[in-house]
Amino acid sequence: MNPQTIWLTGLSGSGKSTIAQALHERFECDHINATVLDGDVIRKGLCADLGFSPADRSENIRRIAHVCKLLNDASLTCIVAFISPYRADRELARQIVGAERFLEVHIATALAVCEERDPKGLYAKARSGELPSFTGISAPYEAPEHPALRLDTLNTPLSECVAALMKLTCSNR
Repeated sequence: MNPQTIWLTGLSGSGKSTIAQALHERFECDHINATVLDGDVIRKGLCADLGFSPADRSENIRRIAHVCKLLNDASLTCIVAFISPYRADRELARQIVGAERFLEVHIATALAVCEERDPKGLYAKARSGELPSFTGISAPYEAPEHPALRLDTLNTPLSECVAALMKLTCSNR
């Protein structure tokens, strides 16, 4: 498999990180060199200086896209788990990485489901006003119009999500 960037976008709690980790495990079993770049982890290091304004969100995506390009150039597939709420930013990421190796995957889990899951308690904080500019509540999320794949984690088991991603990545060689 040629190195690719598999860009998982969706609301907080949609299942991006869970899917990214499961896909990475599958890649390891198949001896595919890959790494997971998770938004929460990246914001603690490379992007620790950024907030959540639209400009900072765009810069966050720009930086990670350049990291993906470097890693792809070094023969490593990147599995990106970032909310990445703006279409324009995801399009810039596609341009930076290269359209031929960028796969946008929408983790299209409904807001109500994500809010019910609320694994980090963020929706509750956003609803109470403690977290301003929270995607899906007080900040927009622009769903992809034509993703390579759309997955709904409410109705699709994790194993089926991973199988669909494997089929997608193998057909995109």
